[in-house]
Amino acid sequence: MIDFRYHLVSIVAIFLALAVGIVLGATLLQEPAMRSAEELTRQLTADKQEQRGQIDELQGRAQANDSFVTTLTPKLVEGELAGQQVLLVEAPGASAAYREEEQEVLADAGAVVTGRLSLTEKYFDPKSAGVLDGLVNQLKPAEMTFAASATAHDKAAALLAASVTTTDQAQAGTANEATGAVLSGLETGGFLNIDGDPSKRATLAVVFASEIPFEGEGAPAQAAAFTSLAGGLDAGGMGAVVTGAAATSAAPGGGITALRDDADLVKRVSTVDSADLPAGRVVIVYALREQLSGGAGQYGTGPGVTAFQPVEPTPTPSPTSTESGS
Repeated sequence: MIDFRYHLVSIVAIFLALAVGIVLGATLLQEPAMRSAEELTRQLTADKQEQRGQIDELQGRAQANDSFVTTLTPKLVEGELAGQQVLLVEAPGASAAYREEEQEVLADAGAVVTGRLSLTEKYFDPKSAGVLDGLVNQLKPAEMTFAASATAHDKAAALLAASVTTTDQAQAGTANEATGAVLSGLETGGFLNIDGDPSKRATLAVVFASEIPFEGEGAPAQAAAFTSLAGGLDAGGMGAVVTGAAATSAAPGGGITALRDDADLVKRVSTVDSADLPAGRVVIVYALREQLSGGAGQYGTGPGVTAFQPVEPTPTPSPTSTESGS
């Protein structure tokens, strides 16, 4: 019979063979595996350093380009908007930095900024639409009528535009008699805040879109309120440009995206999604100039653009006299 000692020896032999196999296998495979891992690490490190160098080079080039454009901006926009009154309008969440930088460029272009309207979240809140509608009907002049299909925000945009913008250059910079009551009423109602003197009617408007996308159940209504605002200001004056950054305002849910998705408005209202770039701030001026001539376009680097900037208008040749020979 096979006794216990035989079983014990057999078990020990099996485990010993297994241990020897593991040791031999690890020893044979360790060196190639380590070499492969070390080579992969060296390659990844080299790739990372190369990409870091490329990023640093691109950032340096971008900074140099921005510095160059910033230095030349006064010359690039000089006289482009001479004699024009410009109203600044901010959606809640718009960048104050973009607005302040653009205001300087507008001054370089010869424009006068009449004032600023900062719309509140309440203005865009669908739950406040009924209150806004009632207030607009209360504040509007008796002779002002609205289309039967007009929404509360369509009406509010039309009333605002009639109060702070004009298509008549002779009226630019002068106050509409009804403007004070309209603006103070909407401000008291919590729908906007006022800075400067927007009651002095402007010929052009620059609307700064929010850097925060419209999200959630109320997003479609909020986007519609924003496009109504831009369309109303465009119709009330000699043109409007909506601006922001491509990564935010021209992204899904952004105000610029909402406007570019509107087949009617893109024919009338211009957008510039490069307000975060010195070159983009120049493009805003050029887009306003184009609006004055009756044109419109979608400019920048984001989805839906037609070009980075408007086409330079062709100078009208001066007439030349011809001498008749005998």
